[in-house]
Amino acid sequence: MKNKRLTLLICVIISSIAGNAALKLWHKIDESEVYPGSSHEFMVSIPDKYVGDTPAALYVGLDGPLYHAPEVIDTLIAEGAVPVMIGVYFQPGVIVGSDSTVTRYNRSNEYDAIDGRLARFIETELLPAVTSLVTPDGRRIMITDNPDLRMISGASSGGIGAFVAAWSRPDLFRRVYATCGTFVSMRGGDLLPALIRKTEPKPLRIFLHDGSNDAWNPLFGHWYEQNQLMASALKFAGYDVDCRWDNGGHSIVNGAALFPEVMRWLWRDHPAAITPGNSGNSTLSATLIAGEGWRLTDTLITHPAPLSATTPDGKIIVEPESGGSCWLLASTAAADGSKANTQKAYLLHDITFSNPGIAGIAFDTEGNLYAATSMGVQIADQNGRVRGIIPWPDEGQPQAFSFRGNTLSVSIGGKTYARKIAAHAAPEGERIEVKSQGQA
Repeated sequence: MKNKRLTLLICVIISSIAGNAALKLWHKIDESEVYPGSSHEFMVSIPDKYVGDTPAALYVGLDGPLYHAPEVIDTLIAEGAVPVMIGVYFQPGVIVGSDSTVTRYNRSNEYDAIDGRLARFIETELLPAVTSLVTPDGRRIMITDNPDLRMISGASSGGIGAFVAAWSRPDLFRRVYATCGTFVSMRGGDLLPALIRKTEPKPLRIFLHDGSNDAWNPLFGHWYEQNQLMASALKFAGYDVDCRWDNGGHSIVNGAALFPEVMRWLWRDHPAAITPGNSGNSTLSATLIAGEGWRLTDTLITHPAPLSATTPDGKIIVEPESGGSCWLLASTAAADGSKANTQKAYLLHDITFSNPGIAGIAFDTEGNLYAATSMGVQIADQNGRVRGIIPWPDEGQPQAFSFRGNTLSVSIGGKTYARKIAAHAAPEGERIEVKSQGQA
C-alpha cells in the first residue's frame, strides 16, 4: 500500500440476521495508483462464524452492499449453502478538489472499461487494504487465495465491471452475478460477445439477469438485447452459465429478489473446483488438445518468432503497421524480395484500444497466422480474420514468442511457458504449398 493512506471511518456497525451477528467495518482508500487521484469508500462485512485463524471465502460487491447482500449471505452461511465468507463492498472512485467538492465521478471509467484495470485495482489496492485490518476483538482479516472460493457481483455498470474482472482474471474470481449489465457501447462492452466466442473458455460460473424493458439510454444500445447476446456467446463458448429474464426495467429490484437463488446456484457444489467447458469454436477445437494447457518450463526461447513473417508458400509478407496499430499489413512478395500491393489485411483485437503489443508472428502448415499479443495468441485465417484467441497463463506483455513443431512458447512476467497444440508450425526456410481457404 505504498503512498496510500488507509483511513478508518468512524462507524463500526453490528447488525444481526437470523441470530447471527455480522461485524461491519467502513473504511476508505485515498490516492489510488490504478486510478490516480481517486478515493474509494468500502465496507467489510465479517460473519459471526469467522474465527480469524483460517482464510475465508470472498464476496466482492460493486457499488456497495446491493441486494441486501450482507444479510442474505449471513443467512446462507448459517444454512451451509455458502462457505464462511467475508464481504467487501466498495464504491466507485471520486476525485475531490481542494474545496472538498467532487470534481470527477470515476464510476464509468472504472466499471465500464474492458481493459482489466478494475481487477488490478481490486488485487493490488482494495484487497491489501482489507487484509490489513484487524477487528475490534483482535481477529485478522484473512481471505483465501483460491479463486474457486471468490465471487464478484454488480448491477448495471457494476454488472459489466464484475464480469470483466473475473473474465480477465479468473485467477482472482470464478463466480459472477451480473444484473442489468451494461454490455453496450460505452467503453467497449459491446465487443465482449465476439471476444467470448473467439477466446478459449475460462473456469467461470456466471449468472446473468435482465428485463425486456431495460434500455437505460438507447444512445449506447439496448441493455436487454446485449445481455441476451452475452448469454448466447457464453453458452456457445461452453461456460457454466444460467440466466433469468423478466419484463423489468433498469433496476436492481428484481435482481435483489433473485439474489438468494443466484447464490445457491453459483455455490451449489463448493468447494469443488470450477473447470472450463468445451467451446463451440471450430478453430479452437481443431487447435487445442484436451488436457493440454500452459506449463512452466526451464527451456528458454532461443528462436523467437519475428515481427515480420512470410506465408508458408512464400507469396505473402505480413508485418505490423507502424505506430502500434491493430492492423497487420500484407504485401505480395516479388522474386527479388521486394514488396508490392500492400494492404491492411489482418485485424487483431486489443481491449486497451491503444496497442495490441505484438511480440511475434508465425504461420502453421495450413496458412493460419499466429500473432502473439498482450491478449494472448490470436489465430487468424488466410483472409485475415481472427478466429481464435488463446490467453496467456500469466498477466503481462509477452517478451518473446515462438511456434516450433507443435509447441507454442512464451516468455512473460519473467517466466517461460510452453503448450502443445494440434497444429504444426510451417517449417523454417522451406516453402510448402497450402490449400486455399477461399474467400468465404
